[in-house]
Amino acid sequence: MAYESTTLDDVEDRFHWSLDREVTAYLNVPDKYPPFTKEETKQWIEACINRSNGYIQKAITTENGHHIGWVDLKNIDEADKSAEIDITIGNKRFWGKGYGSSALRAMLSVGFHEWELNKIWLRVDVDNEKAIRSYHQNGFREEAMMYQDRWRNGVYVDRLRMGIWRKDFDLSIIDQ
Repeated sequence: MAYESTTLDDVEDRFHWSLDREVTAYLNVPDKYPPFTKEETKQWIEACINRSNGYIQKAITTENGHHIGWVDLKNIDEADKSAEIDITIGNKRFWGKGYGSSALRAMLSVGFHEWELNKIWLRVDVDNEKAIRSYHQNGFREEAMMYQDRWRNGVYVDRLRMGIWRKDFDLSIIDQ
């Protein structure tokens, strides 16, 4: 897996992935189809590139440079040394092959070692069992249940808040 800066070359892939309801099932996207136009996708990527939205975003690519997803840190709280992490493998052919875990660990390393964060957290829908299992395998622990936290497909869904701390991440690297 490679881990590269997001570029405008990513627009076509991201827009294409947004048309797949299975890919967007757990993403926080507008309740319309398609959730984004190609122009909105481009504007979002431009905001990520110049960090006007506060995101630190990286494209996830295969060893041969094929763009398959993205990972980002957002809601960065410099006073409390924490941030939220998001990850999506948009190309379904690469689901379950370890690319997400690899990209997640790479971004955790950026957050903990370059940004000197103490904690990185995430929110995940309670019915997203594959993601929850992956987060546990990568050192995240459940912190809280957030009841009726997200509006999805006409109903409120519960989400878990999960977190990982720098000391635990550093220990997990030593154990590998």
